[in-house]
Amino acid sequence: MTRFSAVAAILAASTALVNPAAAETELTMYYPIAVGGSLTKVVDGIVADFMDENPDITVNAIYAGNYDDTRIKALAALAAGEPAQLAVMFSIDAYDLIEQDLIVPFEELTDDSAWLDSFYPALMANGKVEGQTWGIPFQRSTIVAYYNKDMFREAGLDPEHAPTTWDEMVDMGKALTTDAHYGLMIPSTGYPYWMFQALAIQNGKELMSDDGTTTYFDDTAVVDTLNFWKSLSTEHGIMPEGTVEWGTLRQAFLEGETAMMWHSTGNLTAVKNTAEFDFGVAMLPAQERLGSPTGGGNFYVFKDASAEERIAALKLIQFMTAPEQAAEWSIATGYMGVSPAAYETDALKAYTAEFPPALVARDQLEHAVAEFSTFETARVRDGLNAAIQSTLTGDKAAEEALSEAQAAAERQLRSYK
Repeated sequence: MTRFSAVAAILAASTALVNPAAAETELTMYYPIAVGGSLTKVVDGIVADFMDENPDITVNAIYAGNYDDTRIKALAALAAGEPAQLAVMFSIDAYDLIEQDLIVPFEELTDDSAWLDSFYPALMANGKVEGQTWGIPFQRSTIVAYYNKDMFREAGLDPEHAPTTWDEMVDMGKALTTDAHYGLMIPSTGYPYWMFQALAIQNGKELMSDDGTTTYFDDTAVVDTLNFWKSLSTEHGIMPEGTVEWGTLRQAFLEGETAMMWHSTGNLTAVKNTAEFDFGVAMLPAQERLGSPTGGGNFYVFKDASAEERIAALKLIQFMTAPEQAAEWSIATGYMGVSPAAYETDALKAYTAEFPPALVARDQLEHAVAEFSTFETARVRDGLNAAIQSTLTGDKAAEEALSEAQAAAERQLRSYK
């Protein structure tokens, strides 16, 4: 080896130690889409832009279905020894992922506290556990109320005034219900606990403690909440009896089967691009207070990723959540920009000036709470979902169903107290 080549080799080795991601690094990222549509193309486009700027990093972005499907597939890949360094999964998966020792806190990946503090605090709530940051917000939402302004006009209602209270929602729902369509639909499949949490918050009661170890399903206010949801169909007749399908509700709204629907803001751009009628978007109505849980997915980095892969994964996450990309994602989907800086970009300022409904979900963050999450989240959530659906279908009374779900949750959470 010549003296020149020896020096070059030493310099190259030094550079690799200082910046391991400078060498070619391959990442596998699993991600979900929960609202349908062609959002995979948007994710693929952002990832392609990242690789253009970082030719030393290759990203295999794998669309894995809804949130539950994505968790199952990502964790199955890890268990099978297949390479996966990061994923977008439910923000509420944090407790379980920590319990299984699968992810690393972002404080181990970066000391940039300004970056960690740059996101909306309400969107960080589910990702912060015991003083550390385990998830970074990406496709995040609140529940919003979509309504058909043309139907409001036909019913003699002010098309610029959506219901702001439960009483108004019932009264307007009755005026809007005809032989051709219902006044309101709230989905009760897919993510029934999410809609129920919104109603419970509005009725002044949270469903769980901040530390993920306690649930309050059998509280009187919670039981009253489920009885109110059921009454929208059985007593007031403004909503179909039984369950309302999450996956088809957007299309039902677009086809005029309901005048109002509650759904994720992640549907906003699809509704905007498809609706053949004048529509509005509003915050959810209040009973004791205004409120919606946040929702959606966070980035997580898996513990088995090598040092080089962690550096590359962090770089990808910082790119995909940067203000410019967050603005692009919000405009293309309806999910909110995850940081105040996203709304200061020229692109999002121009878009929201032209289309103010794009600000509703963000503005609702002022009244938002962390999405329902506990240890043993999936099992506890399944019990709550079953209680909700059994009540809405008339199989059980709300008090009985929620008492059973509470007893099961207490058994599942006993060891975590």
